[in-house]
Amino acid sequence: MELVTRIVIIGGGPGGYEAALVAAQLGAEVTVVDCDGLGGASVLTDCVPSKTLIATAEVMTTFDSSYEELGIIVADDTPPLEQAARVVGVDLGKVNRRVKRLALAQSHDITASVTRAGGRVLRGRGRLAPGQAADGSREVVVRSADGSEETLVADAVLIATGAHPREIPDAQPDGERILNWTQVYDLDELPEELIVVGSGVTGAEFAGAYQALGSRVTLVSSRDRVLPGEDPDAAAVLEDVFRRRGMNVMGRSRAQAAKRVGDRVEVTLADGRVITGTHCLMAVGSIPNTEGIGLEEAGVRLRESGHIWTDKVSRTTAPGVYAAGDCTGVLALASVAAMQGRIAMYHFLGDAVTPLNLKAVSANVFTDPEIATVGYSQADVDAGKIDARVVKLPLLRNPRAKMQGIRDGFVKIFCRPGTGIVVGGVVVAPRASELIHPISIAVDNNLTVEQIANAFTVYPSLSGSIAEVARQLHTRKTQSER
Repeated sequence: MELVTRIVIIGGGPGGYEAALVAAQLGAEVTVVDCDGLGGASVLTDCVPSKTLIATAEVMTTFDSSYEELGIIVADDTPPLEQAARVVGVDLGKVNRRVKRLALAQSHDITASVTRAGGRVLRGRGRLAPGQAADGSREVVVRSADGSEETLVADAVLIATGAHPREIPDAQPDGERILNWTQVYDLDELPEELIVVGSGVTGAEFAGAYQALGSRVTLVSSRDRVLPGEDPDAAAVLEDVFRRRGMNVMGRSRAQAAKRVGDRVEVTLADGRVITGTHCLMAVGSIPNTEGIGLEEAGVRLRESGHIWTDKVSRTTAPGVYAAGDCTGVLALASVAAMQGRIAMYHFLGDAVTPLNLKAVSANVFTDPEIATVGYSQADVDAGKIDARVVKLPLLRNPRAKMQGIRDGFVKIFCRPGTGIVVGGVVVAPRASELIHPISIAVDNNLTVEQIANAFTVYPSLSGSIAEVARQLHTRKTQSER
């Protein structure tokens, strides 16, 4: 009788459910333990909801910024004294109901996919039991909402428990006026004056979205610019766009506390200044969900930040225990979590596996314009981590951008000096998340700028700028060799 490998996955986010699908396809007996619904925070409270909200904001921004230049006439009976008033508004309650409906539908689809593949979904909270049996198996104790417990025996366990919003002790969210990013979808009315604390990816995305929807937004950044971890040229473009659209961007301003005062919120900064608004969104990072699930007792090493240490095939320090996703602190991206989960299953089940290569990961900031990146960065080049030539081409020169009224953005590509092999790139543009793909293919397959330059592009198209940057890099390479 053939023995079936037993896999238990704690956490149903992208790292968990993608691993479940791979393990089931490879013939394992799979159980996914999850307490909120498959898809995890990515689908239910983070990536899918925020990008759905941003999709509405994107339409608003496109209309507001381009309709006059493109010759579109809007019938408007606003009295002359108020002609500057918005001619397009948003019903935030309706938007948020759609957001939550789509997120729930996506979660149900994922559950159905896992079940169809042969996996079992068990609702509850799982914790890893200490020790390992003589046969190498491990136990996972699952506690259901009613308090009952079930013990699962596994040949391998994958921890994919994600993360939750970090909170400042003196700025505790109340779900009404002071919010974290999981609570904004319960709002029925648009915040009149929104203070966003934190200028990382989450803060920048929400600040831009609510500004587009009609809120007066103040973005509080503890650093000297927005998106301190992104390409500096890209961050400068976005900050300029934010300011031109009326956002109050406060650099080098660390928030120390936030409290409700009637129907308003007061945010106190470290230098003693106090700013006020009707609502405050706290976007100050996240904390891994690694406490209270028996990890250290089972031999799983945690970093000082609480994240799980993993190697490039998702193994932890405990035999038979793997980890994937935001709980590992590798890169807080759904695509990376999913890849970590798949790699873990390929590795344990003996299939061909390629270790995680972070330099092939493409990422996107869903602001307007979007910022997409892949491979080595400007910071890597400036720090001497890699020797690369760089060309940046503004979209203003692109004919399709002119036709569409696009003024802001650029394409930047990094290549090796001798070979011309593409090692990285940055795209700042509408739908940059789509435009980065050809550069990602080049990075992943060691293509040269000559190969990119010689590929046909549609005329006119924004992707034509990618080919043009490649041509300029190739020309400079050729000239330097003469």
